[in-house]
Amino acid sequence: MTKERNETNTKNETPALRGVRPSVLATLSANKITAGTLALLLLGLQASADSFTFSTGDPDGKIATLSRPPSPGKIQTETADDFVVPQTVVISQATFTGLLPLGAALSSIGGVEIEIYHVFPGDSDTNRVPAVLTRLNSPGDVEIDSATRDSADGSLSFSATIVNQSFSVSNSVVNGINKHPDEKTNGEGAVTGQEVLITVHFNPPIALPADHYFFRPEVLLSSGDFLWLSAPRPIVAPGTSFMPDLQSWIRNDALAPDWLRIGTDITGQGPFNAAFSLSGETDADGDGVADSLDECPGTPAGVIVDANGCSIDQLAPCSGPASGGTWKNHGQYVSSVAQAAESFVAQDLITTEEADEIIAQAAQSNCGFAGGLRRSTQWRKLRSNTIAVQN
Repeated sequence: MTKERNETNTKNETPALRGVRPSVLATLSANKITAGTLALLLLGLQASADSFTFSTGDPDGKIATLSRPPSPGKIQTETADDFVVPQTVVISQATFTGLLPLGAALSSIGGVEIEIYHVFPGDSDTNRVPAVLTRLNSPGDVEIDSATRDSADGSLSFSATIVNQSFSVSNSVVNGINKHPDEKTNGEGAVTGQEVLITVHFNPPIALPADHYFFRPEVLLSSGDFLWLSAPRPIVAPGTSFMPDLQSWIRNDALAPDWLRIGTDITGQGPFNAAFSLSGETDADGDGVADSLDECPGTPAGVIVDANGCSIDQLAPCSGPASGGTWKNHGQYVSSVAQAAESFVAQDLITTEEADEIIAQAAQSNCGFAGGLRRSTQWRKLRSNTIAVQN
C-alpha cells in the first residue's frame, strides 16, 4: 500500500564548487588524483562476494489470490508472502508466478510494482484497534519506502513468459476480503487461466539487512486481473526451506492498514505460501553496494557512498592518498576532498551546500600537514540530514 511520501529530491545542475568561499578555494592544490585512478587502485580491495537466492518453489495449484494496483473502477488489492534474509544482501532480481485471464496477451501487462514489508509490529500503529482477528506475523501497516520499486518510475524492468496456456487452481480470493467478523468466505472457487512467470530486475537493487520480511508484487493489466499462485507450505525442493515460515496475507483498500490470513482467516484451508523467488548477493559492509561491485569494503555504517561503494573519506583519506604514501601538502588533501565532493554532487548523493561544508571542514583539518594530528570526517545521512562526525 503505497504511503504518501513527503521527500524532496534536490538536483544540482551547477558545478559542485560554485558558491564555495574564496578562502576555501585558495587552499585547493593543483595536484589531483582522478576518480578513475582511485577506482583502479581500490579495485584490488574488493570484498569476496557470496550469492543470495531464495525461492518458495513451484505453484501447487491450490489457490490464486488477487494482487493489483488501483485503477478506474477497481480497488487496490495486495497479497504478500514472507522470506528471511540471513545477512545483509542486495537483491537485484525477483520472479513470481501467477495467472492471466485466458486469451490475454502478454502485452496486456501494463506495469509491475514490488514492495517489501517488515513483519508486524514493524512500521505499524500498535495503538490502533485492528479490524481483524489478529495481526500477529502479518506484514506491517506500511511498506519499507526505500525498498519500493515500480516500472512506472523506471526503478524496475520486467519481462513475462507464458509457462502454461491453461492452469487451474482449486480456489481463489478476489473480492471476499472483509473485516471481522465477516472474514471467512471460504474463497470464491476454482479458476483457470494462463500461468505466467514475471521476472523483474531492480534498478537500483534493493538493499536489506538481515531480518524477516514480506514480498508484495502488484501487476496492472489492461483487461482482467492478475492472480498470484500459491506454492507448497512447508516449502519443498527446489524451494528454500526456512523457519519460521509464516503464511500469505491479503488486504484491499477497504481493509488497510490491516491484513487477513488467506488460509486461516478467509478460506479455512492451507495455510498457503505464494510462488516467488529472489536473487542477489551479499553486502558485507551494508552500504547498499553488492560485494562484487564494492571497491571500498569496510565502509562504516550509515556513511554516504557512491555507486562503487566508496565514501568521501575512503576516496580522500586524511592519512594519505588511497594509492598509498602521504599527502604532499594540505592543499593536495583538500583538492582531493573537493573532487570527491563534486562527484557526489553530480550523483545527487549530497547537495552543493553540503559539499561546501565538507570542503570547508577539510580545509580546517590538520590532514596533509607534516606531523599534523589526524582529523578525519565521516559523512552520514540521518533522516535526510547530512551531518559530520569527526574523529
